[in-house]
Amino acid sequence: MNNYIKFMEVLGNVKHLKRTGWVLRKVKDCETVSGHMYRMAMMSFFLEDSHGLDRIRVMEMSLVHDLAEGIVGDITPYCGVSREEKLLKEFSAMTDIADLLGPNKDRMMALFNEYEEGKTPEAKFVKDLDRLDMVMQAYEYEKRDNCPMKLQEFFDSTENKFSHPFVVDIVNAIKTQRAKTSTTTADNLTSKQ
Repeated sequence: MNNYIKFMEVLGNVKHLKRTGWVLRKVKDCETVSGHMYRMAMMSFFLEDSHGLDRIRVMEMSLVHDLAEGIVGDITPYCGVSREEKLLKEFSAMTDIADLLGPNKDRMMALFNEYEEGKTPEAKFVKDLDRLDMVMQAYEYEKRDNCPMKLQEFFDSTENKFSHPFVVDIVNAIKTQRAKTSTTTADNLTSKQ
């Protein structure tokens, strides 16, 4: 039972851990790592049989992909940690986390490794969901805080990196809405002057 309690403590850590990218940009009341993983997992319900992907695997991988951050924190490229060192830290943390689960540890490690390798259609789709959630979150913050286009760098960092056509369509729809919102906000500011 102690291992399950330790596992729940790691889950508690990601439940309260603010995502570093937003913290560094001084976004108020920003999302947590678990909030990010939860929306990704929920987006697995977008999938239809015609997409040819295993929805359960996509959902599980979404819930596992950033779990190591419950031990090592949310390390971004701006944290001064090399990609290699980040991967080593996260792999070690995931090994420790998975060891808490007894018979389910192999499943968790397989999902984590599949995501990190990024070779299967499901892993590629989950990576797309990871980026999709980020641009959607940036758009939501811009709307909420009435600061259109302020978080452009998050859109720029994902440019031409989406691979699944369905996700590409969603991202394009977000960009279209974002452009309209930006124009409307600019028009409103002009009319108030």
